[in-house]
Amino acid sequence: MSSKSESAEIQKDATTAEAVAEEVASPDDGVEFSAGAEQPSVEELMQKLETLQGKADGYLNDLMRARAEAENVRKRSARDIENAHKYGQEKFIVEMLPVKDSMDLGLAAAEGATDIESLREGMALTRKAFVQALEKMGVSEIDPVGEKFNPELHQAISVQPADAEPNTVLTVVQKGYCLHDRLLRPALVIVAGPKN
Repeated sequence: MSSKSESAEIQKDATTAEAVAEEVASPDDGVEFSAGAEQPSVEELMQKLETLQGKADGYLNDLMRARAEAENVRKRSARDIENAHKYGQEKFIVEMLPVKDSMDLGLAAAEGATDIESLREGMALTRKAFVQALEKMGVSEIDPVGEKFNPELHQAISVQPADAEPNTVLTVVQKGYCLHDRLLRPALVIVAGPKN
């Protein structure tokens, strides 16, 4: 338990104790303890004590229930976070399984194949399944040929003089990828420099 939560609990307990002390100090049942008045009997004091003890027990019960509920919420949250970490990739893996199946079929077909064209078609279908799975997960490709250089999405590895407008992407050496609106990997590009 952190020192902040311990301090909060001590403060809460102190507040509850103060409320009980105020109840004892200023009773609201009409029994007055003034010097000139007749002193209350033992029975009246016992009855008052039982009433206050009942209230104190109620406060203690409320406090214990609140602590138990807070502990249950903490445990439930920890369990939910653990499950999110443990099973967070489930959707992605389910999307990747058809790609693996396609690769397995392609390898089995390649065992005795002599026709390269059928292997090429199999690889194209596997790639298509892989791209579709990535798109379902929110992954988009960055292929900026002919676009203006954007340092937030592109990484220039070279500048070449060209007939194109300066700062235009001439060649993509390696495509980049985004997950929704977050950059996963910038596209490695060659950019047009000033004309000579």
